[in-house]
Amino acid sequence: MEKSLALIGFGEAASTFARASQWASQAVGWDIAPARRSAMLDEDISAAASAGEALAQASIALSLVTADQALAAARDYAPFLKAGALWCDMNSVAPETKRAAAKEIAAAGGSYVDVAVLAPVHPAGLAVTLLLSGPHANQAAAALSDLGFTNIRCVGAEVGRASTIKMVRSVMVKGLEALTDEMMAAARAAGVADEVLASLDASDKHGSWAERARYNLERMETHGGRRAAEMEEAAKTLSDLGVHPTMTAGTITRQRAAGERGASARKDKAA
Repeated sequence: MEKSLALIGFGEAASTFARASQWASQAVGWDIAPARRSAMLDEDISAAASAGEALAQASIALSLVTADQALAAARDYAPFLKAGALWCDMNSVAPETKRAAAKEIAAAGGSYVDVAVLAPVHPAGLAVTLLLSGPHANQAAAALSDLGFTNIRCVGAEVGRASTIKMVRSVMVKGLEALTDEMMAAARAAGVADEVLASLDASDKHGSWAERARYNLERMETHGGRRAAEMEEAAKTLSDLGVHPTMTAGTITRQRAAGERGASARKDKAA
């Protein structure tokens, strides 16, 4: 059966989407990590032996690699795309990175789409908010809807607009997590964590700060490395806008350190 959908990269996002969908009959996946190929089979997704095989028949490809590999994936795999095939770049990278990727895809005859994923994919699945921009955004919106995505909005015909919204928003979302990490480190060292959290509860009625702290720290320790890479792209975005990314630079450091701390703890637990 023709495989009209290619999943390029099969990490958390791709596996979550696959699990929530009915793509098995039409999807094929590719990931440079051999272990990920068995994960595809677990979700009834065909595992390609190469990127070229994955893209040979695809009319739409979802690029779901890591932020630091988004441009390389577009550059390296563009030659394998069918003419006019949609390359939906769902990676969290700076607008300039996406514009550079768009040039690679266009030069090979493909149709590039800037897609910003505005929330964690789990547990939202196919209901996660997607912002689309670029000259092929409307075409991609229809195709993604056919795949089962239910919360799609086109925000402009310019590649980079969707990712600009995502990157600037990330300064706040990931910045708050990093501030939480720094605050809790100091509060615990001083033995005043309960008092600090209670004082925040008293001034903020939108949920328990203890719950927020646990959630933010867990997200950072689980995904800090990936989020640090995303925030490096956010820093590029601010610099391109003439804004010095002072706090964003700090966010990068805290996210990466928390990710390393979490990885170390998981390693120790496994041992």
